[in-house]
Amino acid sequence: MIITKKTLNRRTLLRGLGAAVALPMLDAMSPAFAASPSGPIRAAWFYVPNGIDMRNWVIPEPGPLTSLPPILKPLESLKSELLVLSNLTANWGRPHLVGAGDHGRALAAYMTGSFVHQSVSNLKLGISADQIIASEVGRQTALPSLEIGLEETRQAGNCDNGYSCAYAYNMSWRTPTQPMPPVSAPRALFERLFGADNFTSPEDRARRLAMRRSILDSVLESTQTIQASLGPVDRRKLDEYLTSVREVEQQVARAEKDGVVIDPGMEKPFGVPAEFGDYFKLMTDMLFVAFKADVTRVATVMIGREGSNRPYPEIGISDSHHPITHHQKNPVLLDKITAINTYHAKLFGGFLQKLKDTPEGDSNMLANSMIVYGSGLSDGDTHLHDELPTILAGRGGNFFTPGRHVMYQRETPVTNLFATMAQRMGVRSEHIGDSTGRLAELSLS
Repeated sequence: MIITKKTLNRRTLLRGLGAAVALPMLDAMSPAFAASPSGPIRAAWFYVPNGIDMRNWVIPEPGPLTSLPPILKPLESLKSELLVLSNLTANWGRPHLVGAGDHGRALAAYMTGSFVHQSVSNLKLGISADQIIASEVGRQTALPSLEIGLEETRQAGNCDNGYSCAYAYNMSWRTPTQPMPPVSAPRALFERLFGADNFTSPEDRARRLAMRRSILDSVLESTQTIQASLGPVDRRKLDEYLTSVREVEQQVARAEKDGVVIDPGMEKPFGVPAEFGDYFKLMTDMLFVAFKADVTRVATVMIGREGSNRPYPEIGISDSHHPITHHQKNPVLLDKITAINTYHAKLFGGFLQKLKDTPEGDSNMLANSMIVYGSGLSDGDTHLHDELPTILAGRGGNFFTPGRHVMYQRETPVTNLFATMAQRMGVRSEHIGDSTGRLAELSLS
């Protein structure tokens, strides 16, 4: 590790033309980072809508991950970084009370560990795990948390059943009545992370664009000033980071130029790439940059809203996702569900690989992360909320021992996993929703 005489503050920004770009973690940062050579610990949740074809997910016995089932085959090269967890339950996704529907309850109860509502005037939703963690660690970063959704967010007032719709579109809840709506437009996510122009008229925007070929051109002078005080390793890190930001900006520009609606009947933000895989990569590339720059350490990613009707023509499936999950054991429909589930896993694996390939301190970004991949439904046909498909990727800074399948007692709350993650993040709260304790056997040390 190279330490310079002049330390950089962790919140140092590159500024210019109204833009602000946060720096990645450098060896020359302030002592808060120097004391943690492996880098900050991060937590993220990737939520899969409409359940999973569990026939092609389940691993029959606990133990080392010698091979993966069909849906998880795209993660085969990463199995040493995975914990597959079985028999976790989202109890309050079940229809204990009338209201919200199975899909709305599945999503809302997943992160909160509480039931949804008895009536609009008697809400019983809790605070989601990510927001409980963000309330503790969020003060250390520019954004306490980041919410991303790969499907348009609709407000409660735009739905026939307001709160039911709010639940189906929001997995993160700051209070029982205040969701944290996910950002679905690439440009909006980029501007949230890196700043937005203050000009609003078309003329002003045109002048603004004419002034710069790239948002990074406006910060080059600041970059050169900082680089002069850095060692060779830090200069390389900064160059790689700025290249990543530039690539993301170029992807956003291409998407806005070529973007089309890929889900007929649903309003989509202008600029969404035509293929879902490109959309997923664009949004998660920005999440990667946010993690690398320590803009945030807590994130949620909704791969789709609950009840999503998205088709996937790029893998030969023109059917809407939700209806085919009501397969009634039709083998043709089951094969289509498996194909969608496998496609999602492949995209998720690409994000994990990028984290693993990025050195950080004496480790890498994936090893310093806790990334959950799962759903509040197992079988989408019968709307089951137990035996949930659940993966924990990463080591949480050597806190977990991956490369294994761990099978828990039936009805173990999935919030026990989230409480364990919160503990790793330094959160003092003993419970998250209906959690009954922390999960054992996640570490062999």
